[in-house]
Order: sequence, then C-alpha cells, then structure tokens
Amino acid sequence: MTRTLSPENLKQTGREFPVTALSPIEQFIVFVGQDLWAARLADIAARSAATNRLGGVLKQRHALELALERMRPKRPTPPSVAEQKLHAIVEEIVATIQTLTAAGAARLRERLQAALRGEGSLVDIFHLFRTAALNQARGFGVSFTGLEQGTLHDFVLVRDGVEMECVCETISAEAGRDIHRRAWAQFCDRIEGQMKRWLGARPGRYLLKMTLARGLRDGRDDLLETLQRRVLAMLETGTRLDQDEIAVLRVEPLAMSGSSPTVDGLMTRLRREFGPEAHLSVSACADGVWAMAARAGRRNEVAGVIRAHLDRLAPDRVSGTRPAVLSLFLEDIDRGEWRVLRESLELEGAARHFMTCGGASAVVAVTCYSRMEMFGLTGPDAVAEGELRFRNPAHPAAKDPALAPAILSSV
Repeated sequence: MTRTLSPENLKQTGREFPVTALSPIEQFIVFVGQDLWAARLADIAARSAATNRLGGVLKQRHALELALERMRPKRPTPPSVAEQKLHAIVEEIVATIQTLTAAGAARLRERLQAALRGEGSLVDIFHLFRTAALNQARGFGVSFTGLEQGTLHDFVLVRDGVEMECVCETISAEAGRDIHRRAWAQFCDRIEGQMKRWLGARPGRYLLKMTLARGLRDGRDDLLETLQRRVLAMLETGTRLDQDEIAVLRVEPLAMSGSSPTVDGLMTRLRREFGPEAHLSVSACADGVWAMAARAGRRNEVAGVIRAHLDRLAPDRVSGTRPAVLSLFLEDIDRGEWRVLRESLELEGAARHFMTCGGASAVVAVTCYSRMEMFGLTGPDAVAEGELRFRNPAHPAAKDPALAPAILSSV
C-alpha cells in the first residue's frame, strides 16, 4: 500500500494534503516543494546543455535528482537496479517523515531544500537514510536524534539494549586531487572547437600529453586560461614541446590499430596506458582524432584526505558517552579509482592510522562506501556487503556481540 504524508507534516510545504494517494517519489517532491523541485531541474538542464564535457560532470553530480525525475512517470519497462535502490531510499525518507515531530520534519525539510539550491546535492541526505536502513536491516533500532534534537551525531543505533552513535559524512575525492574534474571538463570544452579546426588543416591522429605541476583546480580561471593559450599557441606554430615550472606539454602522433577506432575504444586504451589517476579526453571528427591525457605533478592523496577528515570529524561530532561509528560516503570517484583505493589497502590504512590516534578513543568503527554501492553495482568495482567496515580493536565495545553486525571488519 502506498504510504502518504500526514497532514501535519504536509502543512509545512504550504500545500493542502493530497486527496489521492501519491507515489513515494511524488510525496518526497511535495515535501521539499514542487516549485523548488521544478526550478532545480530547470537549472540543471540549462547548465548542462550549455556545455559538452562540463555538462556531463554536472549531470553526474546531480544524478540523484535526474534519476528521481525520470522515475516519476509510470513506465512500461521495469526499473533498473540503481532505480530500485534509489526508490528504496526515498521510501525510507517518506516513512521516516511520518514518525518525526514537527521540529524534526522542519529540520529535514530545511536540509533537503538547501541540498536543492546552488552547489548543494542530495547525496548527503541519501547517505544518511541509506545508512539508517542498512542498520535497520541488521536488527538495529534507529533514533534520528540529529533531526529531532539537533545532536551533532545523526542517529543512535540500539540493539539488545546497547546503544551506539552514528555520524554520517560525505567526503569528496576531489579534495585529494590536484586536477579537478570540473576544471578539466572546462578546459576540454574550451579546446575542443579549436582542435577540430586544427585537424581540418592537419588530418591525422594526435595525442597531447600534459604534466601539470601546479594542477588544475576549480576556481583557478587564471591557470585555466594560461594553459588554454599555451595549447593554442602550440597548434598555431606547430610546436611539439612546451615546458616550464607550471606544465609540460608534448604533442605526438597517436598510433592506433584499425582504420576507424571508436572514441570508447580509444578511452579504454588510454586508460590502460596512463592509469586510473589520469584525466583523459578524446575528440574525433572526419579529419582525425585529438586526444589529451593529463596528470598532476604528484599522485592523488584521497586516502590522506580521508584520514585528515576523520581526525577532525571525531572530536567535532562524537559525544564520547557511547561507542560511535563514523560512516563515510566517498563522492566524486569512479569505478576504477575506487577499486584501486580498496585493493591497494590505502583506504584501510587511512582508517587504521586514524584509530591509533587519541581522537579515535570513542570510535568503535569506521565504514565507507561510494556511489557504486548506493546504486547497487555488483562485481569487483563494488563492495559486496554494501560498505567497507574497519573495527577499532582498542575500543572496549569492539567485541560486544550486540554491535557486531555494524562494526565487524569486512576486510
């Protein structure tokens, strides 16, 4: 049976309680505000349509909003696994709204509305409710103290009379990179048109290799423009090498087997050649192919950023009166990079290093997952249990059987 929001909670939306039963997604949209939702979707569409690669980055960032909008109408085709996972989270949110006090519902609605404005994202809140549902399925009761009482931790888990705090936090992998995806997409969009004109005069296949010693970060328009001018100057003069303390740029022929390689095939080949940390671009037209591969001057430090974030997170959001689990959602990371981060044990190393410090004394476990798990991906690119868990063996509650389903190490 479709559940509907109570009239008391719907009064906060400024709209009357719907007479007909609504789907969970429609109830969710009514709760956050239909006008705000429509404005958000229009803004995403306008910004993503204006550019090519940058538009793709924006669509990826707002994948949750776009997926929910696609799921609104009834369709003859069954929902994908990812859509089923997202629908379950929406159902959890809608069901929770019915149990919240007016103050709790107001806090939730405020957070949701903030997530639908500016640079906000629904990921934080979906992470919160997915984590709660995951632990409910393990037999824990959940009390949303963060929404109801404004506690620094998000909710309290209880099982067999034992309580544990849970803190949910989203960390962007971009903080550990010197080359940011949005900045790289902007650069590619600016260069692509010039590439096609250049190929018209010099048909063939070319590869621009770039080592960016100072990176390419969001907000550094000066560096972006400088790099663009240098690449265009190379094209105009036929220069094959340009290097200084900021960047090393080298143009060379792109050797490929076959007469008509596909863009996807070229991307796969370049990924194998340059590794998971490289930023890649391929532009193809009737006159040839222009590919670019960029690396930062130093390797990514995603695990280091996670470790530093844990060091700050524990004293700020854990009360110290109960065992606590820190649940991390790692955003802005793709399949290959997520897999390497796990298989190299860098992620486990970051969690274990944190647990040796004094700030972890109240933390009984750290968990982490990505969009791969949120969207129900299977295979080697995702964690089978839905999240990675690292138990703190030094905590007094580490061996408590009541907490084991939520804290027992998964690796």
